[in-house]
Amino acid sequence: MKKSFKIIGLVAAMMFSGQFYAQNTDIYKGIEFKMPKVAETSFAANTVSIKDFGGVAGGSVKNTEAFKKAIDALVKKGGGKLVVPRGLWLTGPIVLQSNINLHVEDGAMIIFSTDKSDYPLVDVSFEGLNTIRCQSPISARNAKNIAITGKGVIDGSGDAWRAVKKSKLSEVEWKKFVASGGIVSKDGKTWYPSESYKKGFEGSSSFNVPDKINKSELESVKDFLRPVMVSIVGCDQVLLDGPTFQNSPAWNLHPLMTSNLILRNLTVRNPWYSQNGDGVDLESCKNVLIYDNTFDVGDDAICIKSGKNEDGRKRGMPTENVIIKNNMVYHGHGGFVIGSEMSGGARNMHVSDCTFIGTDIGLRFKTTRGRGGVVENIYIKNIDMINIPTQTIGFNMFYEGASPVLEDGQKAEGNKAPEKTYPVTEETPVFRNIYFKNITATNSDEAITLFGLAEMNLKNIVIEDSQFETKKGLSIVDADGIQLKNVKLKYSEGTGATIYNSKNVDLSSLQLESIQKPTIKVLGAKTTSVKLPKDVKGEQLSISKEIAKNAVK
Repeated sequence: MKKSFKIIGLVAAMMFSGQFYAQNTDIYKGIEFKMPKVAETSFAANTVSIKDFGGVAGGSVKNTEAFKKAIDALVKKGGGKLVVPRGLWLTGPIVLQSNINLHVEDGAMIIFSTDKSDYPLVDVSFEGLNTIRCQSPISARNAKNIAITGKGVIDGSGDAWRAVKKSKLSEVEWKKFVASGGIVSKDGKTWYPSESYKKGFEGSSSFNVPDKINKSELESVKDFLRPVMVSIVGCDQVLLDGPTFQNSPAWNLHPLMTSNLILRNLTVRNPWYSQNGDGVDLESCKNVLIYDNTFDVGDDAICIKSGKNEDGRKRGMPTENVIIKNNMVYHGHGGFVIGSEMSGGARNMHVSDCTFIGTDIGLRFKTTRGRGGVVENIYIKNIDMINIPTQTIGFNMFYEGASPVLEDGQKAEGNKAPEKTYPVTEETPVFRNIYFKNITATNSDEAITLFGLAEMNLKNIVIEDSQFETKKGLSIVDADGIQLKNVKLKYSEGTGATIYNSKNVDLSSLQLESIQKPTIKVLGAKTTSVKLPKDVKGEQLSISKEIAKNAVK
């Protein structure tokens, strides 16, 4: 009981410490790389209300035109604050322009229309690919000095857009969806919101892009082309501070090719069943602060991207100079995530003082052959995790789209064909120089999996001053330069550490603890230069015949 109260107290302290943290801590303190201070927004002293332009609260009258008129009027004055007062405000898409602060007051709720005709098809980038989708409920393109502030709620009416898998719902919830209309798949496992959505789904072989349908026919599958809720493209000096963003059609917040971005004091929510219900997807952005936020979403929570395959490599814009501090993540496929669309690379990132509670994976790194891109100089420290159902730290270089906790119809990806080496080309992903310090995980399934590629090993991964209390232990495959310094790993099942086809692995200060005697397996003909804990000897150690006697010390 005392332990439970201690955990609850820790969580409560984290939840309510955000404002204190922002006001009393230098956000740039302790950063391991040089980055310029993020240029902040500043607005003219012009304030108007949506009511001044014919806005009607109540949730039954569309205010699309009122928002447009108000923004246009402020732009003519040199910018300023557009206030959305308390009440329910139904609207179609809102397009932000330079020098506009959309301020949603406490008690105000912007609800986006479920009428798909309000959202025309536009050219976008989604899941790292150049494609066509519906216009986002909130968007800005090539704007400077923009903000969304206040304590109100912004709701994307996502349930009208998303398909839902029966396996993700209770029986009562499933019956509610079926009764609302839409179409149930032939196998009875999926609910589609419309025939248009179903046609688009069946016309796609690559996730959410209908690649089997001619562009001239896209209007017929419009319902399938779900937009991200907040699309910020090619902008500079952007602030999101205060609101709750929830119930998005696809991803919630998607800053793309944007610089000088601050996300703080946000609550980002989606139902757990929401397909592609990410929190924030930071893509090809530069000079970014993300702090004092809470995420509870249906997919990855804080995700770093930079384009997919050829489209991402051609763009050639890494996500870089990013500080992520003091965030709380509840449900999500990953707490902090890099990939899998990282073909433009990612570098210079600091992640600290975050808590993950029940997140599918804690710290998640994913890619696959064909992506290319270099991920490097990532610094992660002071992370607390509890009730993680898979890996607390997981690297998967064989990602094919499956959820960490497998959903109905998905197959485990694992480390496929480890013996086969492919040529190293621009399509080969590189993950290197990634540092973890003071990581704590308890009551979770698996501590650490480091799965590299045979032709491009994970390189220079360092974990220090950390402790893990999990069912399963540590796996290192196709890796080079792995160090665990002053790490304690308490596990209850299987082998404590498995090393396969890896080199320059230093586990000499690893403390293994188990109900049985801790065990280590060292396998693979390519394994060399492995330092093991001194207290693991004899029957506790299994070394394959392929390995030279001097490979293990």
